[in-house]
Amino acid sequence: MHLPSFTAPIDLDVTTLFVVATCITALLGLFLLSTWAQERVRALAWWGTAYLIGGFSIAVWSVEPAISPPLPVGTANALVFVACGMIWNAARVFHGRSVLWGSMLAGAILWLFACLFPEFAQWAAARVMLSSIIVAAYTFLTSAELWRERRKTLLRRWPAIFVPMLHGAVFLFPIPLASLLPSDGGIVSLATGWIAVFILEATLYLVGTAFIVLVLAKERSVRVLRDAASTDDLTGLLNRRGFFAAAHQLVQRQAKRGEPVSVLMLDLDQFKSINDRFGHPLGDEVLRAFAATAACNLRASDVVARFGGEEFVAMLPGNLAEATAAADRVRREFKLVGEVIAGRQVGATVSIGAASGSFDAVELIAAADSALYRAKSNGRDRVEGVDQGFPGPKASPLPVGGKPSGEMIWHVNRHEGREVVPVVLTR
Repeated sequence: MHLPSFTAPIDLDVTTLFVVATCITALLGLFLLSTWAQERVRALAWWGTAYLIGGFSIAVWSVEPAISPPLPVGTANALVFVACGMIWNAARVFHGRSVLWGSMLAGAILWLFACLFPEFAQWAAARVMLSSIIVAAYTFLTSAELWRERRKTLLRRWPAIFVPMLHGAVFLFPIPLASLLPSDGGIVSLATGWIAVFILEATLYLVGTAFIVLVLAKERSVRVLRDAASTDDLTGLLNRRGFFAAAHQLVQRQAKRGEPVSVLMLDLDQFKSINDRFGHPLGDEVLRAFAATAACNLRASDVVARFGGEEFVAMLPGNLAEATAAADRVRREFKLVGEVIAGRQVGATVSIGAASGSFDAVELIAAADSALYRAKSNGRDRVEGVDQGFPGPKASPLPVGGKPSGEMIWHVNRHEGREVVPVVLTR
């Protein structure tokens, strides 16, 4: 028994590909909209709507000769460009940026304006080049929007950047071919030879992009839940759990570099009296005001958290001198902010204890807490610090409970305008 041999080349029917591409695009659009209805990620609604418009444009494209007029010439292409612009703006929405309505519609408007000229409508090479440029421009803009989020988590998601760039590069390919072909007959030959390839590439791009979008949306949802579990509802800062997770990473990084790390313990002065005099709602406003002040006056690399009640904690890369300077900056700013809160004369202040010299977060917190107690005892609204002696660039993180051989106590009284004065105590 002999199996028949197939030597004829595979012939892809363009009409069939159009139907398949339309169905796939519409189904992906409905699927993204369904996911948006469940996850409530606004960008998914944009992506889903863009896919539906793109699927509709393919359907219009296949019957455009029969419906133009009354539809303007080039309507199908204009709808494609609107969909591409929406995908670009969906990437902007996903990362919290505004929608650029004019730029989103610019490609479609440019195309429809060009189609008003009979010379352009009859010049096939110009139509190929302009449509390729518009599609490629929007896909490159989509990739650029994703690249602007240059965080580690995004850099690991390279397909979200690479796939749009590849799609844009593919759509630039017909431009040199169209410019070299001498006549409309050459363009027709190009279309019949390559249109199937472009339909397949566009379909694969849409499927791949939908998959990437869903992965990004899922990651966003997981991150939101994780942040909610590690964030204090009242102030928006990290809670105790979130602080220790972030502090652990910071300590490891500083230990690996052989650079010091410091901890600040910050406690609002006479907070119970504020609650008794003005009520708990205003006390909550004081806490929020202090959290905003601390976040604005500390660096992005610093880990700031609400430790409980009116007590806050911060871990900073750097030595005690840098930590006390940052602490005093927070203290002075909050003294101004705390004078009047919610229209009431409150006069809220903060006392701060600082500690440096160990790679053990628990040990640093205990030392900073002792320094905070001294700040309270010495009159409040001040900074007190303790340097336990930096372990050095070769040291590894100390175990919990490990103790250095000596301490250097830094008495800091910025309230009185005096400088940091170190006093060495040997033990």
